[in-house]
Amino acid sequence: MNRNWYYSLTIMMLAIILIAPTYADQAPEKLKIVCTTSVIMDPAIYIGGDRVEAISIADPTLCPHLQSDIIPSRIQLNMDFIKNADMFMAYNDSNDQKYNIPAVNDFLNANNYSRADWRTIANPSRGWNTPTNSRLLAGEVEGWLVEKDPANRSYYEQRYKNYTKTFDAIEPSDREKKILNQTKVLVMLWQKDPVQNWLGMNVVNFFAPEFAMNGTKTPAKIVDDINANPDKYRGVAYIIENMQSGEIAKGIEEALRDRGINATRVVFTNFPKSVPGTETMADVLNHNKQLVL
Repeated sequence: MNRNWYYSLTIMMLAIILIAPTYADQAPEKLKIVCTTSVIMDPAIYIGGDRVEAISIADPTLCPHLQSDIIPSRIQLNMDFIKNADMFMAYNDSNDQKYNIPAVNDFLNANNYSRADWRTIANPSRGWNTPTNSRLLAGEVEGWLVEKDPANRSYYEQRYKNYTKTFDAIEPSDREKKILNQTKVLVMLWQKDPVQNWLGMNVVNFFAPEFAMNGTKTPAKIVDDINANPDKYRGVAYIIENMQSGEIAKGIEEALRDRGINATRVVFTNFPKSVPGTETMADVLNHNKQLVL
């Protein structure tokens, strides 16, 4: 009787050993996603949850057009992840088209790896740094994940709903709206939409880098306008920079102060993970809002 029990136990143990690797092999692997920037990586990670891993090619603290030496290094550091990636996601704005996407494609081609099949936003010109546009972006990312992994559709759909709710908590209150509506500002072009249309601030004028707006809105041009029309700028409280573009409005601040207008220069950001406390896009927008409250 003992011998039969021993043989039975031995057979059971052998069966467990043989079957165990089969179950291990069936464990779902996370989707590896290469994103051009943290703007795409944020919804990919949140909506993907424990079903995905994602990296960003561009450093979130700088505009991609300033990263010609940085992006290739970041690609090399993540080469094993990139060559085995399941998905490639891009916002497909001018920076993605000129810098991020070509850098990844060049790396893959140079090493004879599989070609990247890019998922890109339907309308990259709309921007992303308002709650409305961030929700639209997230909706497209959710669609890409469901397309790639339809078995987990309900999981992605629920996490998408949770992601969009993060923006509800950062909407300006009635009290904040009253303050913001009465606040005059000068703003960098890339931040004009959220400042004017989301925060509802009074935009007196805006400035832009040399390469934008045919050079008609450079800080030097704004300084000329301040000197020619000082009354137009009376009461301006803030000069809003865009972190990733560099601080280009110091001359504007000086020109206003020379006219007795004590405006404060603040620096907004538009990329998650660019400054402490901005892990998500909702964090980014709330961070910017608090700077002018």
